[in-house]
Amino acid sequence: MAPVEQDALAVREQLFHERVRECIICALLFASLYILCHFIITHFKKHTDFTAVHDDEDAAVNRIALGLCTFTLAVALGAVLLLPFSIISNEVLLSFPQNYYIQWLNGSLIHGLWNLVFLFSNMSLVFLMPFAYFFTESEGFAGSKKGIMARVYETSVVLLLLTLLVLGMVWVASAIVGNDAASRQSLYDLWEYYLPYLYSCISLFGVLLLLLCTPFGLSTMFTVTGKLLVKPRLLEDLDEQLSCTRFEEAAVSHRIRSGKASCWLNLDMEMLREQFFAIRSKRRKLELRHRASPWQRNLGYPLAMLGLLALTGISVLIVCFHVLELLLDDAAMPRGIQDASLGQVSFSIFGSFGAALQVVLIFYLMLSSVVGFYSSPLFTRLLPERQDTPLTKIIGNCVSLLVLSSALPVFSRTLGITRFDLLGDFGRFNWLGNFYIVFLYNMGFAGLTTLCLVKRVSWAVQAELIRAFGLHKLPLPVTRRRTRSKPC
Repeated sequence: MAPVEQDALAVREQLFHERVRECIICALLFASLYILCHFIITHFKKHTDFTAVHDDEDAAVNRIALGLCTFTLAVALGAVLLLPFSIISNEVLLSFPQNYYIQWLNGSLIHGLWNLVFLFSNMSLVFLMPFAYFFTESEGFAGSKKGIMARVYETSVVLLLLTLLVLGMVWVASAIVGNDAASRQSLYDLWEYYLPYLYSCISLFGVLLLLLCTPFGLSTMFTVTGKLLVKPRLLEDLDEQLSCTRFEEAAVSHRIRSGKASCWLNLDMEMLREQFFAIRSKRRKLELRHRASPWQRNLGYPLAMLGLLALTGISVLIVCFHVLELLLDDAAMPRGIQDASLGQVSFSIFGSFGAALQVVLIFYLMLSSVVGFYSSPLFTRLLPERQDTPLTKIIGNCVSLLVLSSALPVFSRTLGITRFDLLGDFGRFNWLGNFYIVFLYNMGFAGLTTLCLVKRVSWAVQAELIRAFGLHKLPLPVTRRRTRSKPC
């Protein structure tokens, strides 16, 4: 064999081994996420939907829907980890450029992960989750033989009709917006144009949902932190409060046991029980604070609040700086690239520390958006409950989390949290090149977050000062109006 042929064969073998290695790595990563998501869903699912079903057909339907939900949740978790994994990989390659054991961590692998997440997100949103919902609600066509296949046929027909309806609506919307022949003809190519355009609309909705949920979630996290951690109190005698609460609880308990009322007050047992439970809850909270160590009581809560304030303030400062970049430099627009040049330059001006801060901010914003989503009045009914979440609610949660997580890379790049460019089809969204949308989005996030932060901190300080000086115990002024008696 000639040396040229040997070199060509060696190159083909190397490409083959690299492709096999990437497939194995992607399969292992997704299998790990799938197993983790399976445990999460089984922790929240309702037992009667899966284990206590005596009908084999319904049990099979529930198992299939459970598998589809697990797959979708794994894709959502992969979308959350996608951008942080890429940033960390770039920093690792910069720190160890010649290390043999990390040569598998290359641009081809990262680019393939972005494409797989985009593909699976489209599949889950457009086909798998609608199929799972219609499959659980289907019973088969009237007159057909009962069984799994009858439900599959009915679900497939309903899903096909829904797909045609959505295709027609998006076709009309694209024709109106584009207003040219190319925009109408592009939708005939389903794989190359229709799905990216549809996913662009879904991603825009997800990014807008993140814009609304994240500031509200940041405000809610301050409240949740105050409930979970022991808050230090100013000018407070904890032993005296605990002693008074115990005496009050004992007095109410004695009245309930005796069942006797005073000569001037009718005894209401139901009201006394409610009062007893409220006092007991207050006593337990005081005992929990009393058992806490001075370090936990005086240091844990302030450090947690300072950490939340620091992360929120840094996020707002980065967004404000990105707004200035948008006004001065057109390169700050969140456009995607096709070639992943990893290991060439750091995506933060502060090096590895800045990259680590970007990863922390991305996770922090995602957590706050999830908290804000489940705390909002519109979506609070979707909040899953341990061992008591029906299958339809699990499907709704998986769809919502997938919309939020798949929009996270675009959300982070649009706000300038990271300079890592969007890879694959994530950078092909139509609205990413619109300066006014990106600029107004950054201004909206900075304004809403600052407003929520100022209101939450000012209200918390005001309430703490009122409680510390005992002003909350003062009686409220009551204005009495003299009513005129009507003449007979």
